[in-house]
This record gives sequence, structure tokens and C-alpha cells, in this order.
Amino acid sequence: MKTSTKTLIGVAALAAVGLAIYAMSKEKKKQSKKRLAHVADEGYETAHDVLYPNKYKPSKLQYGPILPE
Repeated sequence: MKTSTKTLIGVAALAAVGLAIYAMSKEKKKQSKKRLAHVADEGYETAHDVLYPNKYKPSKLQYGPILPE
């Protein structure tokens, strides 16, 4: 296999990976905008963690006093 062919395959693979990353980031941004628009439509009295309690609550979040172990 020629060096130019290897280079062309490498560039094509890099372009494919870049395109996939771009598409995923665009989809993630679209979902984020949709989620934020939904929260904004609910009004100020509804918090983000009330609408999405399981997705956005950190696992180490503790309410109330924290006792030393």
C-alpha cells in the first residue's frame, strides 16, 4: 500500500470521527435547549430538580446535617 493511500485513509478516518463528534454535540445541544425551554415554560416556581429529579441530582447530595463517620 502506498504512503499516499495510507495518508488518505487516515485523513478520511479523522474526518469521519470529527463528523461523528460534531453530530453528537449538535444533538446534545438540541436536547439541552429543549430541556431548558421546557423549564422556562414552567415558570420560576418550578425548579429544574423538581422536573427532572432522577437525572440531575448528584449522587452525593445529602439534605440536613451531615454527621462525621
